[in-house]
Amino acid sequence: MGSKMSFDKPDPDNAFITLCREIDYQEGPLSGIPIAIKDNISTAGIQTTCGSKILKGYIPPYDAHVITLIRSAGGAIVGKTNMDEFGMGTTTESSAFGPTTNPVDPTRVPGGSSGGSAAAVASGLVRMALGTDTGGSIRCPASFCGIVGLKPTYGRVSRYGLIAYANSLEQIGPLARNVRDCALLYSCIAGYDPRDGTSLDLPAPAPLRSEIQGKRIGVPAEFFGEGVDPAVASVVQSGIQRLEELGAVIVPCSMPSMRYALAAYYVTSMSEASSNLGRYDGVRYGQAPDTVRSWHDAYSEIRRAGFGEEVRRRILLGSFALSAGYQGKYYAKAQAARQMVRDDFERLFESVDIIAGPTMPTVAFRLGETSDPLSMYLADILTVPANLAGVPALSVPCGTAHGMPVGLQLIGRHFAEDEILAAALAFEEGSA
Repeated sequence: MGSKMSFDKPDPDNAFITLCREIDYQEGPLSGIPIAIKDNISTAGIQTTCGSKILKGYIPPYDAHVITLIRSAGGAIVGKTNMDEFGMGTTTESSAFGPTTNPVDPTRVPGGSSGGSAAAVASGLVRMALGTDTGGSIRCPASFCGIVGLKPTYGRVSRYGLIAYANSLEQIGPLARNVRDCALLYSCIAGYDPRDGTSLDLPAPAPLRSEIQGKRIGVPAEFFGEGVDPAVASVVQSGIQRLEELGAVIVPCSMPSMRYALAAYYVTSMSEASSNLGRYDGVRYGQAPDTVRSWHDAYSEIRRAGFGEEVRRRILLGSFALSAGYQGKYYAKAQAARQMVRDDFERLFESVDIIAGPTMPTVAFRLGETSDPLSMYLADILTVPANLAGVPALSVPCGTAHGMPVGLQLIGRHFAEDEILAAALAFEEGSA
């Protein structure tokens, strides 16, 4: 039997692009819980823009698989959240609908690209939210806003209905104010979907438990290298010490492939984006031109007017990396480096159960601080390895530096979400 609820809360952080004031929901494990959805996940009858002018007014005719699962579990979808345009950013400042601010400090960014989802959770507008993570886009805003965010194993959650940025890297995942809520939403969206060719048929997620005793926690020296704020490093090291006090065994280790991870990620993601975004041409998607003209002129005008600066930059760089004469020099080498990252994780997981380190090298940037694209790209150095390898990773709050939240990142073996959630819960309870 269905129920109705109203949702009429102020949104001072510009967390939402579209709000649903009247919501229908049914009984289930998520019954009546307000849930926000990142605006690159298809929702039937609700505007879905990817934070871009080129999709403004687009209303999908179907629900993504995760939306179907949330509705069937009784979740109340209250709106679509702000994001970096097409998921391309670390601050949510590239949105065509204006930046989202951080509820902890409105002069700072919430992180990105799932910044709207994280801000909605952190401010208390909603209890849970969905984000997507291509190179850290769930974990970054979770860290910056002081909440919990999980990037599942690649293939564990269906991508059917997710508007693609980089197919081989991205996953849908939950954000919540605590580990239990994060695990609850994850348990409702994980599962096999025959419409997604990358979806894996695996048993349902195990019930959440608190467990850290005897777990071997690997701490790569590279996670505390150049570029990591000493204050952030100190807070995370204290968090790792707390894991040891709770019964974990800390194992110092090394991950040499870290030096190649960022370059491999950006070459791969931009190459895939240049292909995926080719469909926004005013015929398949995007606003058609007002006047009839040559196809070439119309196509150029639509994309120039519809895409923001960061999206155009990544399309150009991706097209260059895939162009004749350069594909072997850039894309092929990026795939070789990606395999080195996978190999490093496999080697480390032979001797440790979980890998730990900072989620982000700094606390949340001030608005406008990362106007230089390179500085924004460098901020992803600690999150992209998990996407390149397809392993699950989670950010859990572990303290503050400079008055802002700091996230502890826990990375697990493929399909070991239950293990990192159990460790995160033990840490959360042991730090309360």
